[in-house]
Amino acid sequence: MTGERRARVVLGVSGGIAAYKAAELLRELTESGHEVRVVPTDSALRFVGEATWAALSGQPVHTDVWAGAHEVPHVRLGRGADLVVVAPATADLLARAAHGLADDLLTNVLLTARCPVLVAPAMHAEMWEHPATRANVATLRSRGTVVLDPAIGRLTGPDTGRGRLPDPEQIAELARLLLARPDALPRDLAGRRVVVTAGGTREALDPVRFLGNRSSGRQGYALALVAAARGAEVTAVAANVPLPDPAGVRVLRVGSAAQLRDVTVAEAAGADAVVMAAAVADFRPADEAASKIKKSAGPPPSVRLERTVDVLAELVADRRTGRVVVGFAAETGDPDGDWLAHGRAKLASKRSDLLVVNHVGEGRAFEVAENAAVVLAADGTEVQVAQGPKAALAAVVWDLVAARLCPRDAPGAAAQPGETDQ
Repeated sequence: MTGERRARVVLGVSGGIAAYKAAELLRELTESGHEVRVVPTDSALRFVGEATWAALSGQPVHTDVWAGAHEVPHVRLGRGADLVVVAPATADLLARAAHGLADDLLTNVLLTARCPVLVAPAMHAEMWEHPATRANVATLRSRGTVVLDPAIGRLTGPDTGRGRLPDPEQIAELARLLLARPDALPRDLAGRRVVVTAGGTREALDPVRFLGNRSSGRQGYALALVAAARGAEVTAVAANVPLPDPAGVRVLRVGSAAQLRDVTVAEAAGADAVVMAAAVADFRPADEAASKIKKSAGPPPSVRLERTVDVLAELVADRRTGRVVVGFAAETGDPDGDWLAHGRAKLASKRSDLLVVNHVGEGRAFEVAENAAVVLAADGTEVQVAQGPKAALAAVVWDLVAARLCPRDAPGAAAQPGETDQ
């Protein structure tokens, strides 16, 4: 909006091979309209030069406490920031930040910042798993710093494991969320196990064709990403999702509604919450052709359909006391009612704790970066979520889930609203 102050972001870059990926993160943040000042460490400049950061940010690059000393940059940058992001954060940087050291400009900024701080580590798996690093991460998290778990994948050389920098687009997604809502990523799901389904199932017609839907998996992955950032142990059951795995999330891939049902029901055992964000097919071809159905001059073949299993209804019927079950409903209006009326009817029939209702069509909900919804609760309350990034909707959903979770020390606590004894 014209005249509106741009958010001020400090992007700290420490000296790991993943420093080159921070250039992509910088572009994501600047293209979102934010004013970004890059503060690289001396070792980071061995991987990516100062000129690159200046060109991509359009701002002067601050490298040490002595440059422009009359402006006191070590105080001014941190105190004036709306958000500080450190990506990549090496084991050394985590240790210095946890112990309050201020031996370079970046650690000075971290000490003077009074805004949200988002840290994305990257290092070899052995370094991430070392007790010293784990203790430093725990210390930072206890002070309110959002520290992401690294992604799993290829590291330097032939090594593979947990230590990759999370996808820059995911870091940017969480950065935008913190700028919009600084309280969006508390550690309120620490110690919880949650299952999130994502994407759209495909029901085979023949070896080439299938019945599917337009779900990209973005909303489900946003839910998984935000839950992991809030401390949960997250399993994502992904149906045909082509996106990078969310950082810190265990991903299990499925194709059809039957496969999604089997994996989700198995993973739900012992989970504190299950969020069914995937678009699961309601019907599938009753007969799958063994070979490709050929085009012919005659009339096209008829396709007989049969219903798929109702996974959400099964999870609700089989849930244990205290488990929160969340459904999603993609609705349109028709002669029998508008989209929200259909959502309310679905909540009444499904009896889930929460139902997230999307008004779909005309570029809404599917295959887009933003979403709007009304979250219906079994107790009759309704929460409207305005159009915005899918991570923002995810944060609201987890707010509502966290409020309904039983205390961890009360396994026999009373059932949540809308829950029945089974």
